[in-house]
Amino acid sequence: MNRVAVKSLRTTSLSTVHALPRAPRRGFSISSTVLAHQSRSKASAHARYAHRKSTKHIPLKSSMYFRRLPTALLSSIVVGYGAWYSYNSTDSVPTSTFSANSLTSTQTADAVPTRTVLVVGADELRQGTIVGEGPISKATSDDGRRIVEMLTPDQATQKLRRLEQSYSVSRGQGVTRYDLVQLPSNDPIEDDHAEKIVQVPSRSSAETDNSDWMFWGVFDGHSGWTTSATLRESLINYVARELNATYKLASGELPSEDAVTQAIKTGFNNLDNEIVHKSVEKVFKGGSKTVAAELLQPALSGSCALLSFYDSRSNLLRVACTGDSRAVLGRRAANGKWTATALSDDQTGSNPSEVDRMRKEHPGEENVIRNGRVLGGLEPSRAFGDAVYKWSRDVAYKLRENFFGRSPSPLLKTPPYVTAEPVVTTTKVSPENGDFLVLATDGLWEMLTNEEVVGLVGKWIETEGQSGTNSQFDAAWDRIFGSSKTPLPVEESKTAGPDGNKTPIRVQQWGIDPDAKDRFTVKDKNVATHLIRNALGGNNDEQVCALLTLPSPFSRRYRDDLTVQVIFFGHGEKTGEITVNLEATAGEGVKAKL
Repeated sequence: MNRVAVKSLRTTSLSTVHALPRAPRRGFSISSTVLAHQSRSKASAHARYAHRKSTKHIPLKSSMYFRRLPTALLSSIVVGYGAWYSYNSTDSVPTSTFSANSLTSTQTADAVPTRTVLVVGADELRQGTIVGEGPISKATSDDGRRIVEMLTPDQATQKLRRLEQSYSVSRGQGVTRYDLVQLPSNDPIEDDHAEKIVQVPSRSSAETDNSDWMFWGVFDGHSGWTTSATLRESLINYVARELNATYKLASGELPSEDAVTQAIKTGFNNLDNEIVHKSVEKVFKGGSKTVAAELLQPALSGSCALLSFYDSRSNLLRVACTGDSRAVLGRRAANGKWTATALSDDQTGSNPSEVDRMRKEHPGEENVIRNGRVLGGLEPSRAFGDAVYKWSRDVAYKLRENFFGRSPSPLLKTPPYVTAEPVVTTTKVSPENGDFLVLATDGLWEMLTNEEVVGLVGKWIETEGQSGTNSQFDAAWDRIFGSSKTPLPVEESKTAGPDGNKTPIRVQQWGIDPDAKDRFTVKDKNVATHLIRNALGGNNDEQVCALLTLPSPFSRRYRDDLTVQVIFFGHGEKTGEITVNLEATAGEGVKAKL
């Protein structure tokens, strides 16, 4: 058959229902001091609040502005066993209510459980301890300060694994497994993702077997979740439609690299045109604010997109990048070392090639990139949505006057400034050598280098190979690499100087020594979860717990939303099935869809 039969074998999605803009990036510090204060409340009961000693490890550290918590507040917010708090909006500190068995002596207090808490405010983050078992108030004052009980390591693990999924792919088409996980920082999460396998019938009499088109995508939303959700629902379909037409024109042969690249770009551009411009046409035609509210949401928010397309017939992997999510290929060289190869560049106002492109497209506009951002506002230089950088002034003002919307930037002169057209790379994959691909939103790359990510996946592969399980995945990797018990070495980066990609700024913000011995660990059956755990602190359970305890929107200042996919290439059993790896998947209700 010449026409490609688009048969969706499985796809996953994340449904979200609310929107919350990203919190601005501001820094604040965490400190640990020696403080033991005991006071009597209105009910004549004793309260005790003791901060951790400064000699203990501080999970988060920053040199940025720090404000000590007032002693009066310290003596009021934490009480002994049997006490709890109710928030009173008219008071500057919470009121307390005591049960009959409230503590009355320090000796008794020392005998009850001690818990770790975080004190979180607009410009402060402190760690301390609480004596007793009473509930802890979430909001403790009109200025939004919160006292939050620190997660235990077990609770942190549960939170890390809440959205993890893992699938074994037994289709004999060059992919054996893929893992994915998400970790929100915004509430709700603004990231999204999609996966789909399309079965392609043989195109000539010489071919006897069908082939697969395999797609994986991560979408990093900003200013809301609606654009990334639209990409999850539609982007793969838009791209597959263009690829179908392109392959059909090739009359049974493989189309040229340029033709495939153009098909992917056309799919991206067509969807963005639907989001940004077709929606406006429908709004003006309909004239309803209700319709406008629904249609314009994906245009007013924005999203980066990173989509990979693997053709099992050619073993060619295409990666299309719009924005600053990143794809990295892991490959083991003949010398036994892992190598990390970036298959995309971060497209931001800090990337010299993107700055040069923007200045050529908008000559004479010195503020086209200002402070590393488009018109001084948007960090990614390519994105879906973000229509305020694409609409003309007339359209923007008409929408604002008749429906709703923002005024355009005073710097806007020659829109569009932002494009959804991706940069597409093509790479020959070697399934027989055990290549793997990591796709992740920029939050991961703020915490780990390309080499660390590839090395961590390699370390996980080695550990899983020694686990004693007899899965198809383990057997395939044992055949390729054996079961060495030594750490997997990683080639150092050969790129000198800035290359446009972000560096792990969070490591410096948290005060972590990147060369610390035993920094990393292997505790998770899902390799994507394994990457996020190590990005947050690895072996340092206290830091991992602290970062996962932070509530939204405060957490956004220390970590972004995280979405990670890891795809393993290899030759395995061919049953045609896609099955859930239960030990690496959260819950019991997730099933592979055929």
